[in-house]
Amino acid sequence: MTIFSTMGLFIILSLIIALILAVIVIMPWLRAARTSDQPVDNQLLDINVAVFRERLAELKTDKDSGTIDDSHYQNQKLELERQLLDAQREVTPMKAPSKKSQLIVAIWVPVLAALAYVLVADRTPVFELWASEDKVGQVADDLLTGRIDQPPEWAIEDGTQLITAMQTNVYRHAYDPDRWMRLSELFLSLEATPSALEALSRAYRLSPNNEEIATTYAQISFFANQGQLDATSRRVLQDVLMNNPQHEGAQMLMAMGEARSSNFAEAQGWIKRLRASIAAKPGDHSQALASLDELSANVAMQQQQAAAGVEVTVSINTSLLPLIEADDVLFVAIRDINGGPPFAAKRLPISVIQQGEATVSLSDLDAMMPERTLASARAQQAQLAVIARISHSGNAIAESGDLSGNPVPISPEQTQVNVAIDQQIP
Repeated sequence: MTIFSTMGLFIILSLIIALILAVIVIMPWLRAARTSDQPVDNQLLDINVAVFRERLAELKTDKDSGTIDDSHYQNQKLELERQLLDAQREVTPMKAPSKKSQLIVAIWVPVLAALAYVLVADRTPVFELWASEDKVGQVADDLLTGRIDQPPEWAIEDGTQLITAMQTNVYRHAYDPDRWMRLSELFLSLEATPSALEALSRAYRLSPNNEEIATTYAQISFFANQGQLDATSRRVLQDVLMNNPQHEGAQMLMAMGEARSSNFAEAQGWIKRLRASIAAKPGDHSQALASLDELSANVAMQQQQAAAGVEVTVSINTSLLPLIEADDVLFVAIRDINGGPPFAAKRLPISVIQQGEATVSLSDLDAMMPERTLASARAQQAQLAVIARISHSGNAIAESGDLSGNPVPISPEQTQVNVAIDQQIP
């Protein structure tokens, strides 16, 4: 198919509509030409005659009832007749324009409509979209419906055209979860993770009971959030496990997510359930079981490191709560009191703050560099301080408008500390 199939159809339909409008514009002239030799009804005169008769009948009734005398009746009748004569007028029929004038109007209406369409805005993206649709529209549909797994070579000569055609196709079939799922795979291949997550979220909303879509959505969200389970991905996994308690992929994600959130007991519980499920299957699963044992040992080691860390309770001054926005980020870190890179730091969504407080655990698990850990700082008897800050931009460097508090010094042996955020950076 060529571009003419879409653009040509558009131009033809536009011309038809423009010609119809032109005919509507010159229709009064055509009607006037047909009726120029026929008498024209004087509608205003008909109305005046009707009013005259009604008023005359009223005067006659008043005279018969004795309300007015004969002299007054004659005067009023004479006045009405005079008004009727004054109101009479002859309507001059409209003179029909020449055929040349009618032809000029019929031509200029489509021309002006076309100029308005072109000049109001740049239509190049529309034409490019039509070109993409005509060239690779069928290939995009075959990819999104699973009829083919790979596009032909000629279809990927211009990758932008294929991507545009696939996106347009998905929006035309907005209630098909499988198309959204395959569109997310395209975005993942292009490393466009936010777009992939958006496509997966739409697929999940359309088909929440589809385990493949749900687990893929939770998995991509898990890795996009740096190995943490947010509220949405946790809820998705819980729904999957409610329908299928033995779903191994969901159990593994829950185990990894709980370990990353420092919920080590819960993580070990999920590992234990997953291990029992795999061990109950027939066949040799020694390699998978060994991997789970290694994961369990790693979680146990993380738990020991976390136990040697510092539990930070961050409180927000009530006067600053109205300044917090939904997209803000909470930074908590332990650093040398004289400055330098932190020994441990966490970047958390503002949702961790509940009722003006949040509890954050900092340990060697949160070290920015392998050689710069909390344990090494304690071994060197470094003077440590805990800082907390709420950032509007999400940048690690403090900016004007951020909410912060004074650094709180801690001793090398201290495992708990309270930090107050009570000021706004000017």
